[in-house]
Amino acid sequence: MKHHLRITMAGIAFAAWVVTPAAHADDALAKAKGCTACHANDKKVIGPAYKEVAKKYKGDAKAEALLASKIIKGGQGVWGPIPMPPNKVTEDEAKKLAKYVLAM
Repeated sequence: MKHHLRITMAGIAFAAWVVTPAAHADDALAKAKGCTACHANDKKVIGPAYKEVAKKYKGDAKAEALLASKIIKGGQGVWGPIPMPPNKVTEDEAKKLAKYVLAM
């Protein structure tokens, strides 16, 4: 029984190690692009929390493309009267950021 527990814990540790670098990279991208000036993972700052955005778009197959477009072009009205300005990001960076937000 104890041997089985060690294997399970090793598997969990390996899975966390495999997933974590991408999550950290996208967190670093969000910080580098200034997203964290207005957004946080789990609380409203100026804009909505990433977790709230993920919750709103859960199950929406078009969400990644929609959010990537909003990241690039900006937007207003979905989360209140304060507009989100356009961001200086590439299309690839916008897609990575959208995936990061939707994974919350």
